[in-house]
Amino acid sequence: MHIDLMAGLALALVFGGLLPAISPSTYKRAVFELASLSENHIRSVGLGFMVAGAVLLYLIR
Repeated sequence: MHIDLMAGLALALVFGGLLPAISPSTYKRAVFELASLSENHIRSVGLGFMVAGAVLLYLIR
């Protein structure tokens, strides 16, 4: 169980680092765009990603 959690966290780090490693300028633009959004919009997107991830995990497992 702990190995699966660690593997999931490791993959999150790998995927999180892809864009800044491949295209730093695109990453900077994305961060500036994100900073201009309202907190409620950011919260909604974050919750959407969490739900999508939970559903995907449920389907995979």
